[in-house]
Amino acid sequence: MLTLLNLLSAIALLVWGTHIVRTGIMRVYGADLRRVLSRSIEKKPMAFLAGIGVTALVQSSNATTLLVTSFVAQQLMGLTPALVVILGADVGTALMARVLTFDLSWLSPLFIFFGVVFFLGRKQSRAGQLGRVAIGLGLILLALQLIVEAARPITQASGVQVIFSSLTGDIILDALIGAVFAIISYSSLAAVLITATLTATSVISFQVALCLVVGANLGSGLLAVLNNSAANAAGKRVALGSLLFKFIGCLAVLPFIHVLATWLDKLPVNDEEVVIFFHVFYNLIRCLVMVPFAAPMARLCERLIRDDPETDLRLKPRHLDTSALDTPALALANAARETLRMGDVLEQMMASFNNVVHGAPREEREVRKLDDDVDVLYTAIKLYLARMPKEDLAEEDSRRWAEIIEMALNLEQAGDIIERMSGDVADKSLAARRAFSPEGVKELEALQEQLLSNLRLALSVFLSRDITSAKRLRRGKHRFRITNRRYSHAHVDRLHQQNVQSIETSSLHLGLLGDMKRLNSLFCAVAYSVLEQPDDERDNE
Repeated sequence: MLTLLNLLSAIALLVWGTHIVRTGIMRVYGADLRRVLSRSIEKKPMAFLAGIGVTALVQSSNATTLLVTSFVAQQLMGLTPALVVILGADVGTALMARVLTFDLSWLSPLFIFFGVVFFLGRKQSRAGQLGRVAIGLGLILLALQLIVEAARPITQASGVQVIFSSLTGDIILDALIGAVFAIISYSSLAAVLITATLTATSVISFQVALCLVVGANLGSGLLAVLNNSAANAAGKRVALGSLLFKFIGCLAVLPFIHVLATWLDKLPVNDEEVVIFFHVFYNLIRCLVMVPFAAPMARLCERLIRDDPETDLRLKPRHLDTSALDTPALALANAARETLRMGDVLEQMMASFNNVVHGAPREEREVRKLDDDVDVLYTAIKLYLARMPKEDLAEEDSRRWAEIIEMALNLEQAGDIIERMSGDVADKSLAARRAFSPEGVKELEALQEQLLSNLRLALSVFLSRDITSAKRLRRGKHRFRITNRRYSHAHVDRLHQQNVQSIETSSLHLGLLGDMKRLNSLFCAVAYSVLEQPDDERDNE
């Protein structure tokens, strides 16, 4: 029992090491990897090579699949080039399986030692994240040693030998078990390495090993489908296309597995090496043959999975890609783009509020609906940022994180204020049949124009973090306050002149001026966060 637990823990350590390497690579080079993928979609050979290269870096075809799926889901990449990249990823993970079978045990302690030193010493820097990668590589190499050592006594047990002895002759059953191996270990790479170890100790026959390898590739396709079960239709098509390619490969090779096993068994190479080489060449040949069929496969997947019907008319987050959370720069950029959408909705709210002021009570319902959209986006951004490991962020990323959450909060509060203003006008002016004075309406319009101008400038400052624009926004804030004060005095003068309309709407009018003043402060707060950033960061911009 203890030996079995040791084997399971070694497999878990291998999966964890792969995860650490992928996380470290994505945090250091994630933006570059995505740029490589997005720029390699025009030509199939480049897309294929990009899939191999990215998978070799992140140590997982599943990670590459998640990246590509997020691109397709956001309509940044077509389905056909995405399937070509996935085929390249399958070759990349096969090549990594070959590299990891070399005797690199002496590197494990070195990677772990220096990785821990760099990671703990400079955790929030690029060197610290590269230290994380070194730790992951060391754990992978250590896990492979532990798997071999743990599997040896297990394979010598008579009960285990009886179980594996049943895996003979039935190629379909053997392939399905290989798929289960890949799903349980969450990695076709781990499943193939375990299969090679079992073959080297003569626990399973050579033919069974080949079936398990083919099944492990199919299992990785099933795993991609499971991982993307909650994605939109475009994302599901990528996973389905990958699975169908792997299924076709299984159907093509399994009927001839006996002939291949007989022929490969005659090679003057040990069985473990032959299993690994079969894995490499099987994926290489399968993927190269299927690259020209990426476009027909894309059309088939589009017919099998239709676009989701739009039943919910509420605004939904568009840019919050969860697969980018391992890459802080990209995740923060996604959150910033979604925050800009909040600003766009606020512009619509202000336009609808202006219609309410001019006597359109039905627009008040539109303002309430838009405020609900703002709340939806704010909640999504807040939860998205909460999933980021803030303690691991670099200092600059940490400041940007704070800027985004503060800007989103300010816009959400501004939406609540505009909704309340609209409701007050509808209830206290339109419903009560009390109209603003012509002078009062002009003043409110002038203030709204200034507010809209400051909002647009604030969104620009938030995106660009430009010092000059931030100073201009700060001056715009002060001009608005001066104008607001002048209009307050003008309203009091109209009261002194016994203007009936001003008297009837006085409380409402002054309340709106106060609410607009708070709106202006919320919009312009981003200027101060930009102006307070360190001098060295200013010099870089």
